[in-house]
Amino acid sequence: MQKIVMAITGASGMPYSLTLVQELMRLDVELHLVVSNAAYKVLHLESPEYEEVLGLVEHTYRQEDLGAPMASGSFQHDGMVICPCSMASLAAVARGLGSNLIHRAADVALKESRRLVLVPRETPLNRVHLQNMLAARDAGAIIMPPCPGFYNKPRDMQDLIRHIAARIMDSLGIENSISRRWEGG
Repeated sequence: MQKIVMAITGASGMPYSLTLVQELMRLDVELHLVVSNAAYKVLHLESPEYEEVLGLVEHTYRQEDLGAPMASGSFQHDGMVICPCSMASLAAVARGLGSNLIHRAADVALKESRRLVLVPRETPLNRVHLQNMLAARDAGAIIMPPCPGFYNKPRDMQDLIRHIAARIMDSLGIENSISRRWEGG
């Protein structure tokens, strides 16, 4: 069974997070979830059903819980994703700050050479955002803005969201078939 650490921060894009949680749970992944204080506010605004979805996760943590397992390199896992990743969290990851559990867990993932996928949800991007993305990439993170493809002929918004969730799972090494793949053309 794969073990994944997932963090949800206070950027817009909660449907991506909730779909990813649902799919990881459906695939029987052992999910360790950290939700920031700001994320709860955005979840409430964008996805009022969030409590039902997040209630499926057995291992959940608050951002203040620096004693949680993923704060240590001895906690073995198969990768971490921050979805959505706020620009503040991106900056903290890029600069090695560990002021909360999300940032500390990301720093640990990088220092232990584990997969770290950042899903930044902001537009337009300023120079600082781009520099932080480059710094995080140089440190070993995968930067994956949620830019859906249209080759799979999406029928609705959920198809677009599943496409991003599938790409995130691909980057984490999790086999899935929730979105149609490119077959050449």
